[in-house]
Order: sequence, then C-alpha cells, then structure tokens
Amino acid sequence: MPVLYDKDKRIFTLNTKNSTYQMQADSFGYLLHLYYGRKTEGFIDWGYTLADRGFSGSPYDAGRDRTYSLDYLPQEFPAQGTGDFRSPLLVARDSSGTYGADLRYSGCEIQEGKYSLKGLPAVYANEGKEAETLIITLKNARLGLSVKLMYGVLPEKDIITRSVTVRNDGTGTITLEKLGSSCLDFTHGRFDLITFHGRHAMERQFDRQELHHGSHVIGSRRGMSSHQYNPFVILADHDATETSGRCWAMQFVYSGGFEAEAELAQYGQTRVNMGMSQEKFSFPLEPGEEITAPEVIMTFSSQGLERISHNLHACIRENICRGKFKNAPRPVVLNSWEAFMMDFDGKKILDTARLAKSLGVEMFVLDDGWFMNRNDDYRALGDWTADTSKLGCSLGGLVRDINAMGLKFGLWVEPEMISEDSNLYREHSDWAMMIPGEKPVLGRSQLVLDMSRREVIEYVYSSVSSILDSGNIEYLKWDYNRSISEVYSQGTYGGKVLYEYMLGLYEVLERLSTNYPDVLIEGCAGGGGRFDAGMLYYTPQIWCSDNTDAVDRLYIHYGTSFGYPASTIGAHVSICPNQQTGRITPLKTRYASAVSGAFGYELNPFLMSDEKIREISEQIAYYRRDRELISCGKYYRLNNPNDGNYCAWEYVSEDGANVLINAVVILNHGNMPPVYVTPRGLTPGTLYRDDETGKIYPADALMDSGLPLEAPKGDYESCIFRLRRL
Repeated sequence: MPVLYDKDKRIFTLNTKNSTYQMQADSFGYLLHLYYGRKTEGFIDWGYTLADRGFSGSPYDAGRDRTYSLDYLPQEFPAQGTGDFRSPLLVARDSSGTYGADLRYSGCEIQEGKYSLKGLPAVYANEGKEAETLIITLKNARLGLSVKLMYGVLPEKDIITRSVTVRNDGTGTITLEKLGSSCLDFTHGRFDLITFHGRHAMERQFDRQELHHGSHVIGSRRGMSSHQYNPFVILADHDATETSGRCWAMQFVYSGGFEAEAELAQYGQTRVNMGMSQEKFSFPLEPGEEITAPEVIMTFSSQGLERISHNLHACIRENICRGKFKNAPRPVVLNSWEAFMMDFDGKKILDTARLAKSLGVEMFVLDDGWFMNRNDDYRALGDWTADTSKLGCSLGGLVRDINAMGLKFGLWVEPEMISEDSNLYREHSDWAMMIPGEKPVLGRSQLVLDMSRREVIEYVYSSVSSILDSGNIEYLKWDYNRSISEVYSQGTYGGKVLYEYMLGLYEVLERLSTNYPDVLIEGCAGGGGRFDAGMLYYTPQIWCSDNTDAVDRLYIHYGTSFGYPASTIGAHVSICPNQQTGRITPLKTRYASAVSGAFGYELNPFLMSDEKIREISEQIAYYRRDRELISCGKYYRLNNPNDGNYCAWEYVSEDGANVLINAVVILNHGNMPPVYVTPRGLTPGTLYRDDETGKIYPADALMDSGLPLEAPKGDYESCIFRLRRL
C-alpha cells in the first residue's frame, strides 16, 4: 500500500515503487522525520540519537531528560519557538506580538486519490488508484492554530507531494510571518546542493556546491519565480553522478516569490526547506480564516540524477500539464518577433505567412505591436484593441486570411501589465501597483496591474476572452516583462498582496483554460522568468529564454532538463548573426539546439538564401517525424557542457526502439582529438541502424565505447544521429 499507518508506534510510511518515506508522531506529540530513501520494509525509528547537547533546549514535557531536543531531531514541519534554532517552516505571532507555535500531533486521515488545492496548481492523479493522500493534523492549543500537512503519493512515478493548510480556530488574530511547504531533515551525510541560477537571457545555469556549515539560500523577491533562480533544487550525495548515488529533488509548484534553504547545522544535520518567500509576506489570519501553501513535488533516486529527471519529466507531462495539449504534438510555429519586431503591416504579415506555409510551418504567431498605438514598448499596454489600420483589416479578418492558407494563428499578449500612456491607466491609475506619494519604479517602461483585486481580475479575463472571441486564435503567448518592486494595493493588506496576486493570476488562467480548451497557451516572462511547475499547470509550454543563440541555449537547455521535460520548452531557430549575442552559427546547429522542445522559427524567411530555405524545409520535415520522440521520449544528458568543449543529449522512445542523439562541438581547435558521445537507454543485446548512413551498431558496444563525432571544420558544428532498433 502507498500509505501505511502503525497505530501502536504512530509511524506513517509512504511507499513508492523505489522509495520509502517515513515519519513518527512520538510520545510528546512531535512529528519527527525518520527516513526518505531506498524502498525498505520495517520501521526506521532508530535512525537518530539522543544525547545531552549543551545549549540545545528540551521541551518542558521531557522534564529532567536533557537528551531530548528539537534542536537536533529531524522534523516534518519545524516551527519557530520550540527550542529548534534551525530554519523553520512556520513563524507565527499572536495579536500581542508574541512569537511561537508549539505544534503537536492531533490526528490523521488516509484518502484514496490525490488531494487538490483550492485556487492553486497541484499535481493531480488520473482516474483509478494512481495516488493516495495522507493528511496529518498538528495543533497549538494556546493559539487555536490548526495545521494540516498533506502528502500525496504517486507510487508508480516515485513522486511524493507536500502542501500545508494553516487555519485559525482561535479567538484572536494570528499573523504568519513565514509559511514554508516542505522540509527534508537528515541527521548526517556529505551532500552537494544543485541549484539553477541565471539572469534574463541566461536562465537556469547548472550549479553544484558542496554544503558546508551555515545556510545556502536561494530564492526570488521579485514577485515571480524569476530568471535569477529556479524554484527547483537537488540534494545529492557528494559523489553522485548521472547514473549513480542518492539524490533528492524538491520542485515548487508556484510562480511567485520563493525561498529554498539548505542548512548544515552544528551536529552535521542537513535540513532543506522550500516555500514562499518570507520577504514581503505577513499574513494575518482572523478567526475562522485559513491559508494554503503551494505544493512541493519531491522525488528520490538511488541511481543518480538521470532517474530524478525521468521521474519529474513524467510527473510534469502526465500529472501537472492538463488538457488536450499535454501530450499533443506541438505545431511548428514561425513567430514574428525577430522577423520584424513591431515594424509590420498586413501585407508583410500575409506574405511572410504564405512563405512560411510553403516551408511546412503549421502556425503563424503575431508577436507584440498588433494593437492600437503600439509601435514601441512605451505605451498602450492594457488597451487590447486591434490596430486595424496597421493590420489592414480587423484581427478576425487577419485570422481568417491566415487560416485560409492552411495555417493556424497565434497571438502575443501581456495582460498583467499596464502602460502609463494608455487609456486604461488614464481611467484606472489606481489599478497599477504603485506606492501613493512616490514615483513608481518602471520596468520596460511599464507597471504591474494589481491582480489581487477583483475588478482587475475581471478586466484581464474579459480583455483576453474578447481577443479570443474575435477570431480562430489557437495559441496565446502570455508574456510578463517586469518584476514587482512596489507591493501596494488599495484593496488588499500589504503582507497578503503577492500571494493574492498569484491566486488572481491562476484564477484567470484557470477560467481561460476551461472556457477555451482548444487554445494552446505558452507562458513567457521575458523568456524564462516564470519557468516553473505552477505555470505549467495552466500553460503546457513556456518560452525557455529570450536568448535564442544556439550556443547559449545549449547551457540553458542543459539546466532546464534536470526538472522539466522537452515538451514544455519553447525553442526556436533564430536569425543570424544572433540578435542577443551577434554570434554566427550554422543553420544546422541552430536546428540541433532548438530541436529540444516545442519547435519553431524566429526569423524572416525572405532574408534567407534559396539554399537555406530548402534546408529549413528539410528541418521541418525531420522535426515532424521526430517530435513525438522529443516530446514523450526519455531524455538523457550525455555530458555536462560546462566540463568540456561539446554538448550532447539523447531522446529514447519508451520502448527503446527509436533514438535521437544531438551533439554540438563548441569550439574547433588545431589537430583536435576526436570527440565521442556515449548513448544510454538502448536495448541491451540488440542492434541499431543509423537512418542516414545505414551503418549497424551493437547496442552494448555503443553504450560502452561511444560514438565518434565527425571532425569539425569550424566552430559550433553539430551532428545528429537517428538510430532505429532492428
């Protein structure tokens, strides 16, 4: 059974196919974490020691037994004020300003299926017995505080989820100053922390550091999950590799500010916490009110980082992404942004779409600049009325003309933003998030709409639904191009604003996905500034980065691949020299780099030579053949590009019959030694044929000795191998 409860020992056991998670409500009522590791039988209530540790206080209930201290013991939901001086998940104060919440076990409930969260995205279970839920209730009598810890177990996917609801059942106001969602506590071990840092146009860069004493904290104070840090961390044995060693992953299903902290404490214990950002969070709960914290997805692997990624990829594809597009082949798009930015008219759009159709493109996406007064990025956000003089017709008419060519039509929007030079601002300046009496901070010359307010939520929904009602628009690129710096609302208490903002955004996206199920929404926040599992619940793909440089994308895709499947990654072949870097790369390499997800082009085909036009047509034909393998196959990182002069990765179908290997040699050097890539995931004891050369390879030899790449003739050259099992 996925969830087991021993009433005598008060031990809870969560079992997945390859892992066991165990905790115990001890004799004092504290919920201790016992174990999370390889699947096992029995009880692991012997995994911690008791000793008199100086200056580590004991609960009053322990009497003269100084060996019992929460300052050392591993816990499930550590709260401030219990004598544990490590980082807590909960900080609460009462109306008198007194801090502290001593939480004790009150009861439990086991349910069939996976819990859901009101107003928040969360892993869902398919019909049948795919999941079970455990709910453990902790209470503090003085405050009247009730805490429900929710655990969802998806055994076949090796996934355990965690969330928490805090309710005020008392008579006075309780203010939460911190509310985390998940904690992993280890009594010993030598660990590395893997995080994914970055910046705009260089997101999710792989970083691995050995934990030393103290706290390693990452997070976002920007009101979004951010370009700077992704809400996803891996704790790994110091010697863990792609294919060996223990690893634990925590992935936040939330798109707002977050905090993840790994702390190596005084006696060698390691604690990893994940939850909402504590900064600018101060949440008063009146009697009878409650708040639910966003969910954390957890998975364990005893076989290295590769298995962690496979577990998360399957969970994201099957249990986070929803609707008709979660496993559907993504259309090949041509996006207008790098083709002509805002400098276009109706004729240019139609001519470009017509040529794109002849190449095999399946959808034309019109990016920024299509609505009234929007010829630069200084004005008009919030006024979503099509510029008929610029388009040469109504938006609906343009869509019909594009559809008549046999192309689908997509459109860029940025509904959460407002320009000062807009009719909306002139009518409702109070809808913008600004501090009264102070000049606002501008980001990309725009302000943020206060999505915590009901009237703003309704305006955004009605604006977007009116756009979708105007024609057969089958794709929305939902952009978000600045961070939230001023946290002020005329309708919401300041410490609640950022949380309520996310609930407002999620409500709009939920209503749109429900009422327009045939529209594919691609998330975007200046590229990858909101690339997280929370957004993927509503938008099954996200524009990976505004940086379309083929070489930089190797590193961006490498980091992204640890937590997110290829089907969620928007990736395009762009103009050359590249708009962001000025780098010149072969068209084949731009394809090899971009064919790592939801594929398309970001260029003006009229500026391409006849030879390049033919090559693009061939690329699209190849992608159409390979896209199911790319979207749904198992993904293998064949090397770390930070450690060498090449980057190689592989897709293998679930049955092992089809294989796609991409490799890019980054820099060419004189008299270079050969580069070998070693595939994984092939079927042992079988043979594979190369589609292009017809050469036959024994699977075992390939996985042992590797495949030599062609000697490069210049920088940034690529090789693509398509292998089929005989």
